[in-house]
Amino acid sequence: MTSIPRIGIDAMGGDFGPGPVADGAALALREWPGRFRLTLVGDEAEIRAALKRAHVDSALVEIVHAAEKVDMGAKATRAARKSGTSLGVLTQLHKEHRLDGIFSAGNTGAVVATALLGLGRLEGVSRPALAAFFPNTGHGTVVLDVGANAEVKPAWLVQFAHMGSCMARYLLGHENPRIGLLSIGEEESKGNQLVQESLPLVKAARHLNFIGPVEGRDLFKGTCDVIVTDGFTGNVLLKTAESAASFLGRSVRDEVKKDPLALFGALFMRGALHRLRSRIDWQEYGAAPLLGVNGVCFIGHGSSGARAFRSAIHTLTTFVEQRVNEHIREEIQSDHDSAA
Repeated sequence: MTSIPRIGIDAMGGDFGPGPVADGAALALREWPGRFRLTLVGDEAEIRAALKRAHVDSALVEIVHAAEKVDMGAKATRAARKSGTSLGVLTQLHKEHRLDGIFSAGNTGAVVATALLGLGRLEGVSRPALAAFFPNTGHGTVVLDVGANAEVKPAWLVQFAHMGSCMARYLLGHENPRIGLLSIGEEESKGNQLVQESLPLVKAARHLNFIGPVEGRDLFKGTCDVIVTDGFTGNVLLKTAESAASFLGRSVRDEVKKDPLALFGALFMRGALHRLRSRIDWQEYGAAPLLGVNGVCFIGHGSSGARAFRSAIHTLTTFVEQRVNEHIREEIQSDHDSAA
């Protein structure tokens, strides 16, 4: 890895093409000048036009042309085998160590499949997992898996716990991350077969500060720093939380507009309302890492706007700087050695 992280973005991924990517790049380049090197992959003419509209100096961004893109409705395995797409070219650049981290807001299944096929898995990792950050009354909680594996095995949850713990420690600054296993009650006697079979394995794992089963309500109470679950349950949790945050934001705006006194009061609360929006808006976090692949791969929403791309660039840069993958590899290997 070079001293300055080299970040690559699929400029054709997402719902809106290169426009928001260029706008997000402009924000990031202004806010963190010299901290990263940026490469955009996709249709060169479209990317250059978008950069010009965003007033980005083309000398600050490398462009790699890719003639095709992966549609949002494309089948994951078929898309992963097409090497000429912006996603395929981006992944190949990372595999060749010409990039230190990559990001796409495109078809999630295609990104996961392409990363697995192109980059492979870290040693000791059976399945990669998508990890999402949730703000709460504490310092935030990492939840994984949130969509890469609809069904999982108990041993995989132990690996998810190690990966989530490393992310919470080195990316979010939690010194000794508390790990929770998502269940329907705090009692160890509760939970489905997956929870019951996973409990003794997570308990026995080294390096994990496991606090036991936790419930969905613990997510926003800040009871723990990492929650592990299967990808089906985690994805439902993620989408529900995002919808609730959006509903809360719209409701506050609508109620303020209905009441002249509230509208007047909002002028004095502008700073507080802005901070609230920043805490609950997913675009402030930008992207979710696909932990467990032999590389740094982040995935974003198809509806990502400029702020989401700006945040994704910052998060990828920090992830590379903190060598999170190296720590995951070391921790899982240590746990395997201990079990052996």
